[in-house]
Amino acid sequence: MEERESLFVKVLNQREVFALAFGAMIGWGWVVLSSTWILGAGTFGAVVAFVIGGVLVLFVGLTYAELTVAMPKCGGEHVFSMRALGPVGSFICTWAIILGYAGVVGFEACAFPTVIQYIAPNFLKGYMYTVGGFDVYASWVGTGVVVSILISVINYLGVKPAAVFNTVLTLIILGVGIALIAGAAVNGDTENIKPFFDHGIKGLFSVAMMTPFMFVGFDVIPQASEEINISPKRIGVVLMLSILVAILFYIAVIIAVSLVMTKSELANSPLATADAMQKAFFNRDAAAKVLIIGGMAGILTSWNSFFVGGSRAVFAMAEAKMLPKVLAKLHKTHKTPVTAICLIGLVSCIAPFFGRSMLVWITNAGSFSVVIAYILVAISYLILRKNEPDMPRPYKIKFGGFVGGCAVLMGVFMAVLYLPGMPSGLGIQEWGILGFWIILGLVFCISAKIKYGSSFGMAEGLLWPVKYRTGKNRMIP
Repeated sequence: MEERESLFVKVLNQREVFALAFGAMIGWGWVVLSSTWILGAGTFGAVVAFVIGGVLVLFVGLTYAELTVAMPKCGGEHVFSMRALGPVGSFICTWAIILGYAGVVGFEACAFPTVIQYIAPNFLKGYMYTVGGFDVYASWVGTGVVVSILISVINYLGVKPAAVFNTVLTLIILGVGIALIAGAAVNGDTENIKPFFDHGIKGLFSVAMMTPFMFVGFDVIPQASEEINISPKRIGVVLMLSILVAILFYIAVIIAVSLVMTKSELANSPLATADAMQKAFFNRDAAAKVLIIGGMAGILTSWNSFFVGGSRAVFAMAEAKMLPKVLAKLHKTHKTPVTAICLIGLVSCIAPFFGRSMLVWITNAGSFSVVIAYILVAISYLILRKNEPDMPRPYKIKFGGFVGGCAVLMGVFMAVLYLPGMPSGLGIQEWGILGFWIILGLVFCISAKIKYGSSFGMAEGLLWPVKYRTGKNRMIP
């Protein structure tokens, strides 16, 4: 039996693939967290921290690049872990990544109206209630819901419109970033970046532990790999390029803000990057608002990219008889997973009603679950390198065992940062969300295994190795 032809349409070009990945990684953090990074470790320390975090993420990215090109099927992590770990391992991996995607989608639905407040101070109207100390207003909720519907419609109409949307916004982000860097280069003062290294190794570590989370999103490429219309090897190149450009972007922002802002100004600025833009262009308010618009573009690109990734992950699980079959429905004309998109869209529309505090908890819990998925992908990479050395790998990286081992260690290191007692350890609310997600996953997993039996995890028309089940290195449908 041969594998089925792709159910999707290959429409994404190289530029659009880059925009999906880069846009997912560059959200709102570069606008609101630059002062935290610089004050935490100094300019040089913050740059070194991002280099360290970037290198760690590059190891994971290399495993993704090789696996994506070898198995360019919708679902990304689902496909990799299915082939290496079997149905249960694949369920755990994909279920974990879905929580991360849903968390980001929900958070961005709350972040966007929050940003509007900076541009229009009188934006908040119609007080509704308070959740976790956060006041929820009708105008705030309405904005989040309207934009959620807009992004849902864009994704419903096809991955091509979603990618074009991201491409345009990515150009805005890069344009604003270049303007900030140019302004800082001309009007900045090198005295502002002294001392270069604050708070020693402790300060460096405090920033370094934040950096991997700034690069989450490159894994959107594997999710949509069945819709990419470039050579397999180029897919791997674009994935790695997106990570490298994101690293350089963050470092450039840190240096630019440091050159323009003094330490005291950074300490008293709620939006240091916007204030740096304003100061770099002779204290013009319009310059700060332009940068905030760039930040808003970052929110939308991240939101849209994770929408694409989340809907494809849900589709892949449903197609493999792990989730209700209705979630595997494709639109006849647009070739998009319409029910999965509607589900992610519903999550996005509901999120603003819970306020920002609730969504921060979900995002933190989702970040931890994404790290778990990264670990499982890296383990899958090592298993497939050992068990299937002859698998065609158009983008085969050198020193695969070393790279895979570093990726696993990096994932474990990141996971430890979330444990109780660590500076970024999860709170009781986040652990509660993770507990609920695990229980919900068990319900779906057990019910699907009861309903489908040995077909659990087997998508129609796709072939998977069953060495984990028969001890024989053969393929079955």
